[in-house]
Amino acid sequence: MKHITDNTTLNNGIAMPWFGFGTYQAKGNEVYEAVKVALETGYRSIDTAAVYGNEEEVGKAIADSGVERDEIFVTTKVWNDDQGYDSTLRAFEASRKRLGLNVVDLYLIHWPGKDKFKDTWKAMERLYEEGAVRAIGVSNFHVHHLEELLKDSRVVPAVNQVELHPRLSQRPLRDFCSAHGIQIEAWSPLMKGRLGDNETLLEIARKYGKTPAQVILRWNLQSRIVTIPKSVTPERIRENAAIFDFELTPSELERIDALNEDQRVGTNPDELFF
Repeated sequence: MKHITDNTTLNNGIAMPWFGFGTYQAKGNEVYEAVKVALETGYRSIDTAAVYGNEEEVGKAIADSGVERDEIFVTTKVWNDDQGYDSTLRAFEASRKRLGLNVVDLYLIHWPGKDKFKDTWKAMERLYEEGAVRAIGVSNFHVHHLEELLKDSRVVPAVNQVELHPRLSQRPLRDFCSAHGIQIEAWSPLMKGRLGDNETLLEIARKYGKTPAQVILRWNLQSRIVTIPKSVTPERIRENAAIFDFELTPSELERIDALNEDQRVGTNPDELFF
């Protein structure tokens, strides 16, 4: 990847930027300004969700940015309380209205939960087949969730967005997704800032004149992981994007891979039932 607008091709032929902008926990004018700065910086993928409570501001920032709509890849997600066939269709219409968009680029099931995600997926397949969304996928799905979903689905998920960072590299899940044509995407790629003092990352960062965060984000991209760091600080938004002027060596990628401890900062999907 040489540029912030470089894309991966999803399993249905749709192009999705490798690098995007997350909006978790950002609301109101703060998220509006952050999305505008991100788009001005060159980000072309914006990730939100119904539960974030910021779809309206995200949509307004996109509309006010001056960037053509077809240049921006927008992801949102159906929340746990809205899972089920009819409720998913209603939730999507509400999200689409708040975003001010006719078509959403990627719609995800936010969490697998216990026993509703198959009905939710059937509704999402309908939305996809009707052209309301360009691609559908899942978030926080383990291998066993994906295996269950794939048993009788008409559409293979295009994306699986999961917690992924050097302390939780998710290799078995990544291998499963790769084998089934599902693009893996990382949320919390920086482990909420907890890796800034890691000596391996600091050493590599010093070599390139970069920060540990920039090294992590570069590791994501070179590992063919779509990544969506989040910040509301203009300087950090720009800093996160300054990762296309260096390249990690194979041995450096292996050293970062070796940091894995299967350590989460978020909820294990197998422990969130609804």
